[in-house]
Amino acid sequence: MTSTEPQRPKFVHPAEESFAGILDFYGIKWEYEPRTFPLERDAAGKVVEAFTPDFYLPEQDLYIELTTLRPSLSTHKNRKLRRLKELYPEVNIKLFKRREMRDLEVKYGLEKSAGQNGGAAAQEKEI
Repeated sequence: MTSTEPQRPKFVHPAEESFAGILDFYGIKWEYEPRTFPLERDAAGKVVEAFTPDFYLPEQDLYIELTTLRPSLSTHKNRKLRRLKELYPEVNIKLFKRREMRDLEVKYGLEKSAGQNGGAAAQEKEI
């Protein structure tokens, strides 16, 4: 990385870093966690629940959320996505689930990452 290149963010999960690498390889501009959407407020107006998608692709006007959770554990995240779509219908968002992420990593030669981003270890990182 040169001094003119922006610093890479510290990713919360290895799947996010893998996904960023795929976007970089194809020259797709992205932003990491650039916006938080309030989903619920208390009586005083304080935000009590919010959602921050993992990526924003400005040229596509698309937010991307990644999950490596098993389907049985992703109910909470799915509920948040539904709520986001209710409150912000103009926001385009796509969820990449565990299997889709693994398929992308295998397709783009990131098999080592695919192994790290699934299973029990990934569950602990995401929860």
